Amino acid sequence: METKIIYPDNISEAAECIKNGGTVVFPTETVYGLGGDAFNEKAIDKIYNAKGRPGDNPLIVHISGFDELDNLVSEIKEYAKILMEKFWPGPLTLIFKKKPTVPLKVTAGRNTVAVRFPSNETAQRLIKEAGTPIAAPSANLSGSPSPTVCSDVIDDLFSRVDYIIDATGCEIGLESTVVDVSTDEVVILRPGGVTLEMIREYIPDAKLDSGLIDEDAIPKCPGLKYTHYSPKADVVVVQGEKDKVREYISSKVDEFSGVISYKSGAYESAGLVLYAGNNMEEYAHNLFSHLRTFDKHNIKKVYAEFSPEPGMGVAVQNRLYKSAGHKIIEV
Repeated sequence: METKIIYPDNISEAAECIKNGGTVVFPTETVYGLGGDAFNEKAIDKIYNAKGRPGDNPLIVHISGFDELDNLVSEIKEYAKILMEKFWPGPLTLIFKKKPTVPLKVTAGRNTVAVRFPSNETAQRLIKEAGTPIAAPSANLSGSPSPTVCSDVIDDLFSRVDYIIDATGCEIGLESTVVDVSTDEVVILRPGGVTLEMIREYIPDAKLDSGLIDEDAIPKCPGLKYTHYSPKADVVVVQGEKDKVREYISSKVDEFSGVISYKSGAYESAGLVLYAGNNMEEYAHNLFSHLRTFDKHNIKKVYAEFSPEPGMGVAVQNRLYKSAGHKIIEV
């Protein structure tokens, strides 16, 4: 397949591709997405095939206006309206009861549909010009770290999609928060840029799903069933007191090792050390890019310093643990 790389100025080309049942990679504030017409089953098949994504892992439908919900969802509960008012457009995906018009291929056979209204201007323009909601998972090969810059998209999907929109990097760097609003409880199924604490300001009873990692469950959203965010390198998360963490990692690293560290210039014997950031927002922004960088440098094993925190730290912890296959060392 010939892949055409364009800039946002030429977005009309990409919108026409969506109208014709093609696939387009586009930026959002979270990560890059691989999109197709949410009502075109052939386009949905192309998305799954391009990623090598299992068919029982549902897609998120992206909209550019509240009116587009009319063709997607059968019920909007009052608390869902509050979340929409406070956090849309933005990095929040809501799971509603779906209308029959939504193809079962989008929802992996479920009677619910995941919907997001992205704040990224390029994403909004693409959806509006295409004239249809766009179904889009992250624009990476299934299982690998989600792409936050265009070069990472090209590494994974060049010659597998019709268009790639080359734009600036993604602001947040982790996928959206996912909240189930199809029942009477407000449950966060996947943590992200809209944190539990932010949601509880408006809905005090909101909670994190205790079964975030339930391998036997049928997923309501991406990231709940299959291994995700994994580089080729083996990842180990090391947490505890900072001095003990660094002592442990220092005893393990060699020239084939990489480290994500809170301290610049640490671990002189390691092959590559990348800075986590000053806070959890920076750690989130850097994480997937760092994991891909280690692979580009042929790093065989990655040690990630981590100190659990509330807020955005929950999202970072979720992605780190999954990228490590839950190989966590407490020191």
